[in-house]
Formats: sequence, structure tokens, C-alpha cells
Amino acid sequence: MRKTYLDNIRWVTVVLVVIYHVFYMYNGQGIKGTLGQITDLEVQYYDVYQYIVYPWFMMLLFIVSGASARYYLERHTGKEFIKSRTRKLLVPVTVGLIAFQFIQGYINIAFSGVTDDPGMPVIGKIIACILSGIGVLWYLQMLWIFSLLIVLIKKTDKDRLWNMCKKVPFPVLIAMGIIVYGAGQVGNTPIIAVYRFGLYFLSFVLGYFVFSHDENIEVTKKYFLLWLPISVVLGTVFCVRYFGMNYADTPVNRSPLFLLYGWFGCLAMIGGFARYFDFETKFTKWMSAHSWGLYIFHYLGISSVALFLAKPGIIPAWAAYILSTAAGFALAYALYWIISRLPFFKWAVLGISNKAGK
Repeated sequence: MRKTYLDNIRWVTVVLVVIYHVFYMYNGQGIKGTLGQITDLEVQYYDVYQYIVYPWFMMLLFIVSGASARYYLERHTGKEFIKSRTRKLLVPVTVGLIAFQFIQGYINIAFSGVTDDPGMPVIGKIIACILSGIGVLWYLQMLWIFSLLIVLIKKTDKDRLWNMCKKVPFPVLIAMGIIVYGAGQVGNTPIIAVYRFGLYFLSFVLGYFVFSHDENIEVTKKYFLLWLPISVVLGTVFCVRYFGMNYADTPVNRSPLFLLYGWFGCLAMIGGFARYFDFETKFTKWMSAHSWGLYIFHYLGISSVALFLAKPGIIPAWAAYILSTAAGFALAYALYWIISRLPFFKWAVLGISNKAGK
């Protein structure tokens, strides 16, 4: 049986990611790689949205991906899983960069003025465009690596650990926050802060071994009314403590407050969705079916508005926020509709098989 609450977590989280990237694009917190603040406000208090969602939403996506990997491997061989994940994840961040995502790369490097640098040779600019096109696809890169590792673990472990994790006691779920904190201290790349191998691999593993069991989901459902206030309190303290600081990099993203808030935020989301959002409507089904395309393409619309309309001051700040949000959704859905119908490009950019029904 398909876990509809997982589908709903996935598409809702992707929507939160889109909104996050709008605020991120025009952030007033000094986070580089974007256009930055375009308002005259001394403090953009609404930037707090970034602090509210950032500690947990990517952890949550990796947990959902881990659980989904387990369900897939219950019906397919490891070889089939690797083949499927390679097409779905690796192809878009290799072939897809050259086939399409270099466009996103051009916009990304344009913010820093690289495209206008007369001292950089053309070949250097081309390479920069291609590599910068990775953008939000870092998630696919890490997920592909984790998928290979989980097949190796499954083959070696032969499901012994998975069976041991069938019923994780309530106190252990709470104590796992300590493990999450420890994982947040290791495997962090020094320059590109989003590559957090320790934290996100643990999230993926927990999804695979713990949250793929209905028994553990029942526990998260039962204690949802505990997870929620804990996460609200931790989130409030986190926002008050660190607002104005770079939440995406050290030392903030390795702090106990960041990681504990992230963990209990994930528990609250999983428990809440399993308890109240385990259903399907025409709308949720459509959103779920299009969440992949929304994730792959949303940043192109947001960054295009920022570069071509907001940066030269053609539109006021308030319009930039509105148009970036609209473009993030509209262009993503339009590109997904078009590219998913083009034989080569749907494989190269979206990882969709050219075989019918796959």
C-alpha cells in the first residue's frame, strides 16, 4: 500500500523549499550567492521564515527518501534499485547539466559578475556555467551516493538491523537527538555548506531503518502533540538566538539548538502528517505527481526574476517577491510539462525513462 502521508510530506516540503528560496534570494542576512537585500528596511524581520524551516526541511526530505528506498527495495533487487536511482538522480546532475541546467548556471554566476569578467576566457565561463548549474541538484547528488551505500548495507546486514528497529521505544526517539547532534559535526564540506554528509546520511538511514516501520510511525502519531510544542519552543529560541547570523553555515548549523530543533521538527512533521494528512485528493495527487518537476526547475524562475527584473531595478521590491514566487511555481510546472514530453530531455534533465510507463 502506498504511503500517502509520505507523498504529502514530500510535496508540501518542496513547496516550502520554493518559498524559502524566494526569501533566500533577497535575504538581508548577508548570505552570499544570491541577489541579496533589495528593500530599504533596516531589518527584514520576515527573513525569519528561513530560520524556521532551514534546520529541518532537508533532513525531512532525506528521511522520506530513506523510507521510500526501503519500500522500493522490498519489491525490487539491489541491481534494479541502483539502475533506477542512477537514471533518476545521477543522469540529471551529469548529462542534465550540459543539456539544460547550464542555463541556471549562467544566472547563478551572473549574480557575481563572472559573466562580465573580461579576464576570464570563454571556456572558463562555459565550465563555470555548467558547474554552477548544479544549484539545488546537490540533493540528487547526495541521494544517489546514499542509495548506493544503502544497497551495500542491505546486502551485508541482510536486514538484521532493519528488523531490530521495528519497534523503537519512545525514549529512544527522543534520545536520537543526541545522535543527530553528533552527525551534524562530521562530514561537513568547508566551502559549500549544504553538503552535510554526516547529518543527511543519518537522516536517510533513519528513514530507511526506523521510519519505514508502521510501528514507529504509530509512535510518532501518538506523541505528535508532544513533538509539536517541543519543536515550536526550540524553533522560537533558535530564531531569537540566531536571527541575523548565517544560519546555513558554521557555527550556527552545528549548534545543539539548530540540530535538536531540526530533529524534533522532523518528528512533528512526520507525526502530524501521518496522523492528519494520510489521505489523497485530486489536488494532493496532482501536487505529488508534479513535486519532482517543481523541485528541479523552481529556482530558475526565482533567479530569473531576480537577475533580469529586480537587480536592474525595473520592478519594486514587493513586486520582485510576488513575481519570483509566481515564476518559481509557474515556470517550473511549465518546464516540467514540456520537458517530460521530450524523449531525450526527459531522460537527461528529469531522469525519466524513455520507455513507456517508466
